[in-house]
Amino acid sequence: MRKKSLKAVDCRRVELDGVRYVILRETLFEELCRRAELPSVASRDVSATGPDELDRATLAEKLIRRRRASGLSQAELARRAGIRPETVNRIERGRTNPDFATVRKLVLAMDAAEQAAAQSQLSDQEPE
Repeated sequence: MRKKSLKAVDCRRVELDGVRYVILRETLFEELCRRAELPSVASRDVSATGPDELDRATLAEKLIRRRRASGLSQAELARRAGIRPETVNRIERGRTNPDFATVRKLVLAMDAAEQAAAQSQLSDQEPE
């Protein structure tokens, strides 16, 4: 039996609220599940109580917690991320699943806000 040569996997990595995720093509995910002899739970025809709904709720909770910890309103986070405030609201209410680009914009905006807050605290603590 001949082994296949290893190839690089086209994926994106993102960290949200301290949890690392890997985003990859659905066809590649399905192939990996098939090879591992695992059922693929990702499906476009998921009921309202399926895995996508749980992911939306988890994402919403983490986004709200991190946004509040950063001291940002929905409108301010949206402005910094370059997206519409309505989009942040829908994500936080679990009404939509954002794409990778939107999640990345939100993460970068919150990272920048957290860094600015940390710098501000350091500046306030320095003796005059």
